[in-house]
Amino acid sequence: MLLNEQGEPVSALDILRQSEPHRVFAFEGQMGAGKTTFIKQLCQEMGTDDVVNSPTFAIVNVYDVKQPYRGEVYHFDCYRLKDIREAMDFGAEEYLYSGNYCFIEWPALIEPLLPDDTVYVRITVQPDGDRMLTVG
Repeated sequence: MLLNEQGEPVSALDILRQSEPHRVFAFEGQMGAGKTTFIKQLCQEMGTDDVVNSPTFAIVNVYDVKQPYRGEVYHFDCYRLKDIREAMDFGAEEYLYSGNYCFIEWPALIEPLLPDDTVYVRITVQPDGDRMLTVG
C-alpha cells in the first residue's frame, strides 16, 4: 500500500493532481522500493496503452498518453549512467525542458540538469512492507 507522510493511503492520481502544473518528477529510493511500479501506475492513470517498464539499458523510454495528459511521457533510469556527460550526449535537457512529463529514476547524477521546479518523490519501504511517499 502507498501511504503519504501522514500514513494515509495515496494514489498515483493524487500525486498527479497535487503536483500540477509541474512536469518533471525525480524518484528516489532504494533498489526494489517501487519506483518503476509507481511510475507504471502514474502512466496508467495518464491513459497510456504502452508497456511501461524500466528503461535500465535504454536509459529513456517514451510512452504516449491520452486526454487530459495528451502527449508523451519520458521515463528515465539513470542508474547505469557513468557521468552527467552521457546524459547530455543523449539529449536529456531536451526531454527535461520539453514541457512533457518526465519521470526520472536514480536522478542524483543528472541533478544539475533538472529544472528548478522538479518534484522529488521519495519512496521508503516500511517494516510492514507498505511504501511511504514523501513528495516535495
